Amino acid sequence: MNAFQSSSPSQAALVLFSGGQDSATCLAWALAKYSRVETIGFDYGQRHAVEMSARLSVREEMKRVLPQYAERLGDDHVVDLTGYGRIAESSLTSEVAIEMDARGLPATFVPGRNLIFLTTAAALSDRRGLGVLVTGVCETDYSGYPDCRQATIDAMSHALTLGLDRPVPIETPLMYLTKAQTWELANEIGGEPLVDAIIEASHTCYAGDREHRHDWGYGCGTCAACELREAGYRQWKEG
Repeated sequence: MNAFQSSSPSQAALVLFSGGQDSATCLAWALAKYSRVETIGFDYGQRHAVEMSARLSVREEMKRVLPQYAERLGDDHVVDLTGYGRIAESSLTSEVAIEMDARGLPATFVPGRNLIFLTTAAALSDRRGLGVLVTGVCETDYSGYPDCRQATIDAMSHALTLGLDRPVPIETPLMYLTKAQTWELANEIGGEPLVDAIIEASHTCYAGDREHRHDWGYGCGTCAACELREAGYRQWKEG
């Protein structure tokens, strides 16, 4: 499967960028596709500060392993959403066990997180002249989060288009990819150097573990995020 098709750069894009595997792949995808790319991150009171520092490392690695696109990478923006994080309590922001709730959603679900992120990103993109939002949400390999579905993204794009009185397209390059296909997409864009950079610099582990290094990256190896990342890596390597 060739999930990546480069195109002539035209519009400018704003990538919702956490520093994890998915958003790192989306950043590479956007750099190959758009003439100017900026990134936005959100401090919503995450328990693990490593997520915020990983963002900076991944951005630097992108310039190193994709030098042909380095000049396209513009400013990074970090938005303080800690007030929202306190009301949308989850195991990502407080000491809450990772288990299923009455709706069948894991405790890692942060209510409305992607809705808040997209609204904030749209406001910034309006002021920065960035026509497209890019986010790494995915229906195929996800934890049941309702705000990761394409229907939710389409509804948000429509609402933001109405609210800002201009088109607000939201690109979701990973929406229907498995984790194995996400690894392959990175490989198609930047080959082994990009894959290695994502392994070394990105952070996805729910436990915030940067101590244990695996062949697929850093992490505890037992949380749902690590298991998903590892399984996808193994499948890609074996495929």
